[in-house]
Amino acid sequence: MTTPLASSLLGLALGLKLDASDGAAGATGNRCAVEGVSCTPGDNGAIELRVRKLEAAALRLAMGSLVLELGGVVVHELVAQLRTEAGVPQIASVDAARVELIAVKLQGPVTAPSSAAAAAAPPTADAWRLDPLGTAAGTVRAKITDAMLLFDADVTVPVRHGQIDFNDATVEHVGPDSRMGVSRLGLYVDAPDGRSYLYQFASAPLAGVEFEQRGALLSPWVSERGKLQLQAFAESMLRQGVAAQGQGLTEQARVLLGRTALSGEVRLGDGLLAAPGLQAELQGWAEGRNAIALRAKAVGQGATAEVASLSARNVVAKFASGQLRCDQLAASLKLQLVSDGKQLRFALDMASATLTAPRVEPQPPGEPVQASGGG
Repeated sequence: MTTPLASSLLGLALGLKLDASDGAAGATGNRCAVEGVSCTPGDNGAIELRVRKLEAAALRLAMGSLVLELGGVVVHELVAQLRTEAGVPQIASVDAARVELIAVKLQGPVTAPSSAAAAAAPPTADAWRLDPLGTAAGTVRAKITDAMLLFDADVTVPVRHGQIDFNDATVEHVGPDSRMGVSRLGLYVDAPDGRSYLYQFASAPLAGVEFEQRGALLSPWVSERGKLQLQAFAESMLRQGVAAQGQGLTEQARVLLGRTALSGEVRLGDGLLAAPGLQAELQGWAEGRNAIALRAKAVGQGATAEVASLSARNVVAKFASGQLRCDQLAASLKLQLVSDGKQLRFALDMASATLTAPRVEPQPPGEPVQASGGG
């Protein structure tokens, strides 16, 4: 049975607005169907709505500047508690046994709070936790064409136990090789013609950074190139304000990024991944899950990250009118970042995703819209 009830239920549950379809899309957009519908009276005048199976196809949801498109969604054993307030039906809660998503695409501009906004926000608003970076492992490779390091360069950066040790990073090209490192001024490359900074720190010291060391008093020779602890460093940068971090790129680095191809794979560890409004516990390290494949033809123009097997539990996503929780999430996804020089945009594609025991709950009065950073 095809009915507007299905699309209305989805929109009310998530606090989203279904786009009106027009033109040729109007014949196929926002198609929904339900099976096995039953209603029974509940407590305090509530109505319990049960749907054995809800299917929707070609959905388009508007969320401010973001656009969410779903090729298909199947909800199994849905139960919704409905209440009427001032003559308007309201959904008190929604839960289901399982939700299957097909061909999901979320796209829009990349926006981030400034460092000033981050400083003015309440402490819980920047609850960044990136535990999976603490045990990340893999290798990232870059090919710089017509490099400003005098010649084309092949860069290899190993990631071991959540750490980049610049003693192990290599920059190979014709003639004497260059070396990468981190000093109190920033990330650098020591090339045959001298030191060049790729990224300059606004202040030092920073969390998660072990700076270079020199061999003897006033010695010009570097004995240790320095290290980055990825979790602590990334959390520190995010808490300072993402928007401000791009200001640390030097002009030379911006030119190099436009000539740099990127490839590699980094496997994330298990643990809590949390940002304002979202948190999940990644799992499956032993089975090889949550591996990120990176690639870019020119990093300055954009990059792609693919996760063939994403596995997480205890997922919580908070939005304006409530929150979505689920016990397990399994998905295959691809994230693309594209820059036109002025605006950075993203497109998140999920070929498939399965949510086990999802439930939508209303936002408690007075509670801030953000995810907890505790574990």
